[in-house]
Amino acid sequence: MTSAAPEWELYRSFLAVARGGSLSGAARLLSSTQPTIGRHIEALERSLGIALFVRSPQGLAPTAAALDLVPHAEAMAAAADALLRAASGEASAARGTVRVTASEIVGVEVLPPMLASFREAHPAIALELALTNRTEDLLRRDADIAVRMVRPTQDALVARRVGAVPIGLYAHRRYVAAHGVPRDLEELARHPLIGFDRDAQSMRSVGGPALGLTRDMFALRCDSDPAQLAALRAGFGIGGCQTALAAEEPDLVPVLVDILRFELDMWLVTHEDLRASRRVRLLFDHLAETLGAYVARGRMAA
Repeated sequence: MTSAAPEWELYRSFLAVARGGSLSGAARLLSSTQPTIGRHIEALERSLGIALFVRSPQGLAPTAAALDLVPHAEAMAAAADALLRAASGEASAARGTVRVTASEIVGVEVLPPMLASFREAHPAIALELALTNRTEDLLRRDADIAVRMVRPTQDALVARRVGAVPIGLYAHRRYVAAHGVPRDLEELARHPLIGFDRDAQSMRSVGGPALGLTRDMFALRCDSDPAQLAALRAGFGIGGCQTALAAEEPDLVPVLVDILRFELDMWLVTHEDLRASRRVRLLFDHLAETLGAYVARGRMAA
């Protein structure tokens, strides 16, 4: 191992190969070339004195040493991205870049009109939207603002409770016309249910903790909430949906309203160091207002 620390560019290529599974895949991710990525990996291996990848039928497989490096490289990538966002505009200016993270269902179904109205008011602010059901690490600056359905616990985060989001079970009118609706939990178990596959956190979309549901009970298993909603709209069976979203779908019929209903708290979160950034504060306040109105519509429809 050499005494000089490898440059970030080498780690950036390493992370892209780890994510893409090949030199060509990494080149596409970074808008680079395969030979360049290959040279970066060779240089990093020489500098660290370890092998990072081995060839496999599926492409390049990371070694055990490489797997140990991945989370550190991800932290470096997050820091580099945060640095670029911070440098994109002065703290007091209404310009620059703000990165928002949210769950897939919130990012696909809830946020777009809110971000569109923000863009109209602040055209000099670029927006990045990271959709994941994982909890992005705001302490590591993976994002500037997060919309979360769980209360954050870290002291360095500033959180505002938007409200409680009502969630219920629904079925499409086509499904109801063909199969009827269950009258109780026993009958519900005989209907095709839409729910999670491998990600247990996705059970929230159908109220798993409240209903005692398990993976084996679902006729359609998928960890993508938008895909579950699409199946619900297609008339596949019965699934969970936020009441505010269902209220905008006249063909969605509530199921077991008097028996099954639960809520998830929605939180808007940012890092305390970003409160001085005007562009972050502007979007934070805008989302607090518009998400608050969304939650209120859901409570009225519940």
